[in-house]
Amino acid sequence: MAHLNELATALLDEVGPNRSAAGVVMSSRWRAPDDGKVYPPTFPVDGPSRYLYEKRHVPGESEPREVVVLDQPASQANRVEAALLEARDEGRIRLPLFVLRASTTDGERRLTSLEFPHRFADAYLRDSELDGVLFAKTTPGARLRETTSNDVRPLFERSPESLVFGSWDSHRKGRSVKFPRVFSSSMIGWDPQIGQRAGGKMDPFNLTGAVKDSAVTEGDWEFSATGEAKKKGAKLSELGHSNIAPSLDHGGVSITRADRSGWLSLSGLQRLRFGDAPRETAWLARATLAAMAVAGDRLAFDHPSVWLRSGCDLVRTTDTIGFERATGEVNPLQVSADEAIAAFHALRDRTAEAGIVMAQDTIELTPTAGLANAIEYATTRAQADEAGEE
Repeated sequence: MAHLNELATALLDEVGPNRSAAGVVMSSRWRAPDDGKVYPPTFPVDGPSRYLYEKRHVPGESEPREVVVLDQPASQANRVEAALLEARDEGRIRLPLFVLRASTTDGERRLTSLEFPHRFADAYLRDSELDGVLFAKTTPGARLRETTSNDVRPLFERSPESLVFGSWDSHRKGRSVKFPRVFSSSMIGWDPQIGQRAGGKMDPFNLTGAVKDSAVTEGDWEFSATGEAKKKGAKLSELGHSNIAPSLDHGGVSITRADRSGWLSLSGLQRLRFGDAPRETAWLARATLAAMAVAGDRLAFDHPSVWLRSGCDLVRTTDTIGFERATGEVNPLQVSADEAIAAFHALRDRTAEAGIVMAQDTIELTPTAGLANAIEYATTRAQADEAGEE
């Protein structure tokens, strides 16, 4: 019988019919490391910059304040999945995994089910083969297709991340199933002040002139002092030479602080159905998924700093994780990544003993011919472009 630690016991209590918590909240505060300036993700939006701005209410303040979005829920979920994958590769956590391996002229490419954009419903998985058989016609493929809103056991067994971070089988005709995420997280920056940045380049030899033959390849071009320097393909700058005049570009934002808000919905877990499994077994399965989410959160974010992208390295100043009651009170949990993983393993094993077994092996897949050709083209296109073969 698997031993349940304090976290596992608490999660099991809170997924049952007498739960007292609304969810597990992860709340942390961060600061920019030096000048208070950060670079949010950019989008093709209208406005003074290409960042996303919103208004958020602050307790005790009558007017909402402006924030800039630093990391959206989908991106945060991907960061948690990447942390789970790294932990699995290191042997720290036991999770099922599909691995798609594609042989290309540029070497082997690996893509896992913890990286598939649409998780169990992803086109990469659909367009794969297991031992030469189209995945959907194999035993694990057919099993995943048996998933319904009333019985999520196939996903629990082979793709638990689909239940935690959400998935939608949108390509399936007629009988698609959709599972909203039960774990969500996002990061925002408060009181953003738009910055500016002027980007340019000074050539150390102050090269001027043009390329005589615009059809040549890199390293085999002929210089022309009087060529059509403004004609496309004839500019020295297109080969990486000459000066480039400074121009304004998105220049980040200055913020007073950044907040990360994470939420594991216990009511969302309560909605998951496990077919004809006894209700005590369903509670164990839900608690296992909750522990997996907490473990992933701690693996991804329980660090002194987090790197979101170039120019957006944040230093953590406070961090709280705990059960949030209906009153808004939070009962803090002191839990490390290893403790959360131990809780996950104990609950996972207890669930298996009760009859719902989460796999822990790796299923190796290969791409179908069409997908293999697409991967080959995408992988080698850069070399072809460089060689002027198109």
